[in-house]
Amino acid sequence: MIKKLLISFIAMISVLFITACGSNDATNSDSGENADYTIGVSQFVEHPSLDAAYEGFKSAIEEAGLNVAYDFQSAQADQNNTLPIAKNFVSDGVDLIFANATPSAQAALQATKDIPIVFTSVTDAIGSGLVEAMDQPGENITGVMDLHPDAIANTVAFIDTYFEGSTVGVIYNAGEQNSVAQIDTVKQAMKQTSLSLEERTVSTTAEVQQSASTLVGVADVIYVVTDNTVVSALESVVGVANEQDIPLIVGEPDSLERGGFATYGIDYKTIGHRAGEMAVEILTGEKTTADIPVEYPSEMQLFINKDAAKEQGIEWNDAWDEEAQFKETKKE
Repeated sequence: MIKKLLISFIAMISVLFITACGSNDATNSDSGENADYTIGVSQFVEHPSLDAAYEGFKSAIEEAGLNVAYDFQSAQADQNNTLPIAKNFVSDGVDLIFANATPSAQAALQATKDIPIVFTSVTDAIGSGLVEAMDQPGENITGVMDLHPDAIANTVAFIDTYFEGSTVGVIYNAGEQNSVAQIDTVKQAMKQTSLSLEERTVSTTAEVQQSASTLVGVADVIYVVTDNTVVSALESVVGVANEQDIPLIVGEPDSLERGGFATYGIDYKTIGHRAGEMAVEILTGEKTTADIPVEYPSEMQLFINKDAAKEQGIEWNDAWDEEAQFKETKKE
């Protein structure tokens, strides 16, 4: 009898343990009781830029005074997780899906043609198949892009001006449509410059450091676009850049706080906030997704991290004092 009770107790503890672990891995719910609306939040990975977009999204909902429950789900940078997350939201009957990054938005659109989807942190909404045209979004999807139309061209021009004749090393996940689109734009922008390109591709964050290391002695500058896989492991690229005195150009300002040197970037909290404003209009019935065109970020600015400039052995140019806004590397 005691043996049977002991076995039952162990089995019960095991079930509770597995359930708890599954809950921690699958969801991080930020919900309130008696909410009027439930928003399923599908975020491809947790890193500062996407986190800032989510915070901006929630701030817009809060400012509008809506009583909303959030079900936050992270795919942990694994595209295989994005569709199950979206399908769970459909099964749960959420009122709206906030898709934070391209893979999450693609999966949400695959999972439902009925539930409204608002995306952000998407670089190429047309090329990734989310919408047919910026001013003609789908019947259930719209959102805010994370790349200003001139950002890459300005970044390439910056490199060509201040690091003339350089070989620029890029690291990206070829499985991310937003990254492929950006690299294509980089190649186009480089055609009329003194620069050349050296490409490295990765499929997981574990491969990023090794790829960065293979650029040593090959690349004069490293350029990390807004690739979720590489940005999630940015510290490993920063370590190589600092140790080898290679200027590290990045795709957004949050990466400067992690050790990047310069970017023509946007504020992710701002685009998340605008996506939240769209969600408010949809939830309250003021507009449908088809009524709201996809938008580009409204502003772009040159940002520079002086700490990173020193770490990467970059000779300071006085022109940057007038042109740039400055950020510092966050200390651990």
